[in-house]
Amino acid sequence: MNERDFLAQRFETQRTRLRAVAYRMLGSLSEADDAVQEAWLRLSRSDADAIENLDGWLTTVVARVSLNMLRARKTRREEPLEGQLPEPILDRADGINPEHEALLADSVGLALLVVLETLSPPERLAFVLHDMFAVPFEEIAPIVNRSPDAARQLASRARRRVRGEQKVPDADLDAQWRVVDAFLAASRDGNFEALLELLDPDVVVRADFGPEGGSRVVRGPRAVIGQALFYSRMGLDMRRALVNGAAGAVSFKDGEVFSVGAVTVRGGKIVEMDFLGDPERLRELDLTILD
Repeated sequence: MNERDFLAQRFETQRTRLRAVAYRMLGSLSEADDAVQEAWLRLSRSDADAIENLDGWLTTVVARVSLNMLRARKTRREEPLEGQLPEPILDRADGINPEHEALLADSVGLALLVVLETLSPPERLAFVLHDMFAVPFEEIAPIVNRSPDAARQLASRARRRVRGEQKVPDADLDAQWRVVDAFLAASRDGNFEALLELLDPDVVVRADFGPEGGSRVVRGPRAVIGQALFYSRMGLDMRRALVNGAAGAVSFKDGEVFSVGAVTVRGGKIVEMDFLGDPERLRELDLTILD
C-alpha cells in the first residue's frame, strides 16, 4: 500500500463522522458530501506527516468549509432562505438504513434542523461541534475567529434557542405511528373532532413549496385541521416513511411525488409537522428506498 492509499484509507474511516458533522451544519446531504469531498482534496494536497491529530484536523476543515457555505447562503440574494426546510433523510417505515444511523444520532430530526436554521452560522458551528461532537472550545475558537470564551457564549446562545424551540418527539416509534395513522384516517374521513383530539394546542405546521410556491407557517389546531381537510380532498396517495428517524409520510399525486412530511409526536399529540413540497428539491431525493 502506497502512502496515498494509506491516507485514503484513514480518511474513509472518518467519512461517516465528517458527513454527520456537515449534515448538522448544512441540513443538506448533497452539500454535506461536497464539504467532505473538499476536506479530502485539502488533505491530499497537504503534508499529512505534519498533521499530529488527523481526526481533529479533518473536523476543523469540514467545519470551516461548512461555515463558509452557510455564510455564502446568507449573501446570495437569489436563494430564498426564509422558510426553507432542511433536506430530509428518508427510510422505510420498518427501519433505518445503517448508513443513516450516524447521520440521525442525537435525535437529529427535521424539527431540530429547522431550529438550527434560525441560528447564525457561528452559533450553529459552535453548538454542533461542542454539544454534538464534544469538540473543545479551544479548538472551535480559531474556526470562528473568536476567543474560547466567546465561542462558549455562541454555543450557550444556540443552546438556549434550541431548548426553547425544539420539540423532542416521543421515543416510542410505535406510539408515533398510532398517532400519525389516526391523523391520516381522520383527515380522510373529515372527522374534525378526532383531528382536534390528536393535535397539541400549540401545534405548528411548516410547508416549503420552493421559490414558486413559497413557504407558509400555520399555527393552532383549527387552522391545521383546515389545511389537513383541504389536502385530504386532493386524492393523494400517502405512503408511510421514516423521516429523519421519526414517523412521517411521502405523498404522491398522479404518480409523482408531491411532498415529504415529518411529524413530531410528543405526549401522544402532534406538536409539529414539516412538509417539503418544493418540486425541484423533491426530485433530488432518493425514493427508491421506499420501494
